[in-house]
Amino acid sequence: MLTKLHEEKVFKDPVHHSIYVQDLTIWKLINTPEFQRLRRIRQLGTSYLTFHGAEHSRFSHSLGVYEITRKIISQFERNGYADWPQEEKLLSLCASLLHDVGHGPFSHSVEQIFGTNHEEWTCEVVLGDTEVNRVLREVDPRFPEQVASVIDKTYKKPIVVSLVSSQLDADRMDYLLRDAYFTGVNYGTFDLDRILRVLRPYQGKIAVKESGMHAVEDYLMSRYQMYWQVYFHPVTRSSEIVLRQIFQRARELYDTGYEFAFMLEPIRELLAGSITLGSYMKLDEAMVQTAFGQWAEERDELLSDLCGRFMRRQLYKYVPLTSEDRDWLETVRDEWMRIGLDPAYHMEVDTPVDSPYDVYKTGALPDGRDKPPILILDEREQLTEISMKSDIIRSIAGLQRGKYYMYYPADRVFPYAGQLSPETRKKLSI
Repeated sequence: MLTKLHEEKVFKDPVHHSIYVQDLTIWKLINTPEFQRLRRIRQLGTSYLTFHGAEHSRFSHSLGVYEITRKIISQFERNGYADWPQEEKLLSLCASLLHDVGHGPFSHSVEQIFGTNHEEWTCEVVLGDTEVNRVLREVDPRFPEQVASVIDKTYKKPIVVSLVSSQLDADRMDYLLRDAYFTGVNYGTFDLDRILRVLRPYQGKIAVKESGMHAVEDYLMSRYQMYWQVYFHPVTRSSEIVLRQIFQRARELYDTGYEFAFMLEPIRELLAGSITLGSYMKLDEAMVQTAFGQWAEERDELLSDLCGRFMRRQLYKYVPLTSEDRDWLETVRDEWMRIGLDPAYHMEVDTPVDSPYDVYKTGALPDGRDKPPILILDEREQLTEISMKSDIIRSIAGLQRGKYYMYYPADRVFPYAGQLSPETRKKLSI
């Protein structure tokens, strides 16, 4: 049930210019402590160490996703499309707003180390003993479960899920534009207004009017470029590697009973694998960086070095690899041990992998949690998967692997250059 505010609230936004809040429930959700915490979680994790402007938060992104969803629904309602279930408006808006509320500090890197999942934590926030849950229950006692099922991609109406999670959803459209703006690049720009005008609710799905196909091609090419030029930038990968190694080393030490000179309870619970929802909601990037600053003085040399590197931005250097370098990497491991370095921490081979667009054959989706294909609606009201009509989309569809790089601490290696093989000195340019 929608309850209108007496006067709409407006957030000024650099991407959408203005974000309009007209519903009391949305306004209450924005002001919950769980949602306000997102101000202290960066949208792009460690990318601020590569692109100095990338300081924007999950808070601003979540508002942007809400605004795009609001615009899509408004367009459906203005045009009176019969296939849009109007009773799902508030559910769609709430799910869009809350879709990232479970993100932790430097979320994706932390998830890899500790096996956490931000969508599962989001559902915990929605369903648990939180202010978010209390606001949602004011709508209906069953409303939190409905919001959680949209985020979990199990809601009974796929059209609602598609607004928040699909290959052409409000989430992706906002983060591409927002990340491009704050990193200062042009790769992520596309014609959002045009895409919003050509979206159609049709037979329980979101489709794209055929005349708007080229705008969607532009959007997918923008996503392709942003991943390879921004999200997978090798300097960002280097900072993520150092971050993961910090948590890996801290967990190793914790498991052996090491006595940290400094420890905060939520981080202790994270290392122990026993973190509660209340402690998770206290975790933010300020807390983690406070710990790193203190751990830079720890007596464990490895943890101290890694934390100091992260805080000072003294990241690992990287060199490109080819398929012929496999034997050389074994040589490097031996050389690293000979000069007193730990190959498990002081060299890492990494290659990014992404799929700009996934093509599924009809009926081949394993379950509802996979992001469905983009469908084109032609003048005969026939639906066709977009790659069947677009040479551009076919050319970038499917899993793509980036360059291989080896990352290593150059300052720890170069003093021992005389002890390295000629091949290693050549590859490291020393």
